[in-house]
Amino acid sequence: MRKRNESVTVEHERAASAAAAPLDKGCSLRHSLRLPAADSGMKRPLGRRYGLWFRLRKLMIWLLGVYIAIPFLVKLCPAIQAKLVFLNFVRVPYFIDLKRPQDQGLNHTCNYYLQPEEDVTIGVWHTVPAALWKNARGKDQSWFEDALGSTHPVILYLHGNAGTRGGDHRVELYKVLSSLGYHVVTFDYRGWGDSVGSPSERGMTYDALHVFDWIKARSGDNPVYIWGHSLGTGVATNLVRRLCERETPPDALILESPFTNIREEARSHPFSIYRYFPGFDWFFLDPITTSGIKFANDENVKYISCSLLILHAEDDPVVPFHLGKKLYNIAATSRSFRDYKVQFVPFHTDLGYRHKYIYRSPELPRILR
Repeated sequence: MRKRNESVTVEHERAASAAAAPLDKGCSLRHSLRLPAADSGMKRPLGRRYGLWFRLRKLMIWLLGVYIAIPFLVKLCPAIQAKLVFLNFVRVPYFIDLKRPQDQGLNHTCNYYLQPEEDVTIGVWHTVPAALWKNARGKDQSWFEDALGSTHPVILYLHGNAGTRGGDHRVELYKVLSSLGYHVVTFDYRGWGDSVGSPSERGMTYDALHVFDWIKARSGDNPVYIWGHSLGTGVATNLVRRLCERETPPDALILESPFTNIREEARSHPFSIYRYFPGFDWFFLDPITTSGIKFANDENVKYISCSLLILHAEDDPVVPFHLGKKLYNIAATSRSFRDYKVQFVPFHTDLGYRHKYIYRSPELPRILR
C-alpha cells in the first residue's frame, strides 16, 4: 500500500515537474530576452548623449581657445589687421575679365593701365557720358583720352575695400553717373583686382593722385569732382588735402558712407566681435596704426577748401550713420570751408539703401546738380 502511494506521489511530482518545466523554461527564456534588451536600450541613449556632450564640450573649448588666441596673433602680426582693413584679397564678383568692361554692360567704357611708380601698375576704367555712347563704339584708348577734353564734367571714383572696379554696385553707379552726363574714371588701387603692387594707405593715395593728374592733363578746363565711397572716402580726403595744399583743388568732393577715422570705424563696426574684449584698442586698433593706416577724414577736412557733399544712409550696417554725421559737423565748423558749401544728405532707413545702394535714389540727379 505504501509502495503504491509512493509511486502515485512520485508520478504526481513528475507530472507537476513536467508541467512546470516548460513554464520555467519559458519564463527563463523571456527573462533572458527581456532584461538584456532593456539594459542595452538604456545604455545606448545614455552613451550617445554622453558622447555628444563630450564632443560639443571639446568643440566649445577649441573655439574659445581660437577666440582668445586671435587677438594675440593680430598683435604679434600687424599685417593681419592691415589685410582685414583692405580686404583686397576678396575679389567679388569672381571670374570676370577686367580687361572687358563691356561684359558688365559698359559698352562705352575703355580699360587702361597706368604706372604711378616703378613696379606698380593699376587698371583703370573710363566710362564716357551716355551722350557719347554711339561715338564710343569700337574706339581705342586715344579716342577715349581725347574725349576727356569734351565739355562734360569728370568724376574720379575711389571705391572702398574688397572687390574690384567691376563690383556690381559700382558698375551700377557708373551707369547712373554716365546717364547724367559725367565722364567716370575709376581704378583699382595697387594690390586690388588686376593692379600690381602691395596695398598701403600711402600707395593708395599716390595712385589716386597719379590718376587725378592724368585726368587734369587731358580734361582742360572741365570740372573734375572726386567721389569716394566707404574706405575710398579716406583715400579721397587724403588726396584732396594734398591737392589743396599744392593749390590745385578739385571742383568738389563727394563722400558716400564716410567715417571719421579708421580707429573709430573699426571700433564701431557691427561685425567686430571683439569690441568688448578687454584691451580691444591695444590688441586690434594699435596694430592698425602701427601698419601706417589712419585714413583720418576728421583731420583732413580741416585742410580742405572746396565744396563738400556727404551722402549717408541711416540703415548703413557697415559704416554707422552717426560717424558720417559726426564728420559733417566737424567739416561744417571748419574754417577751411567758410567760403564753400558743405551739405549732408541723409537717406531714411525705409529706403533700404544701406551701405552701397544710394545710387538707386531717384533724388540723386537733383542732389548732384
